[in-house]
Amino acid sequence: MEAIYAAAYIFVSRAYVYLDGDPAKEINVFLKGKEKMKPQELKSLQGEFLNELLNYLIRLETTRVNQKIREYVVASALVSALPQEILAGAPGLSDMSKRDWQNDPLGIAVPWEKRKKQKNAGKKKKTGKRAR
Repeated sequence: MEAIYAAAYIFVSRAYVYLDGDPAKEINVFLKGKEKMKPQELKSLQGEFLNELLNYLIRLETTRVNQKIREYVVASALVSALPQEILAGAPGLSDMSKRDWQNDPLGIAVPWEKRKKQKNAGKKKKTGKRAR
């Protein structure tokens, strides 16, 4: 039902969407153009709705499959933001506090401004007049 509602919402500006049926068995979707439409335009609208429904079904399935990963990433981010005093007393979290974010061999944590200064320090300034 969630995918049907999401797909139907995309079409509310162009068509009236009517839903009927038992969600446990079968849902019938009826589309009626808000403006007068030719039969081929309605057929095209039907195909677009089915494509949008497929799009949302895939989104929901991907969300379900990746739920544990997202939860782990968010939990890791939240734990890393905790003060050291809290982490020291929590069993299982103390090993996470030993990670040193300043140990950055790839230079990812270096601010952009600092990297820019380092690059410019190695270059000599050009002198002379520009040709016009």
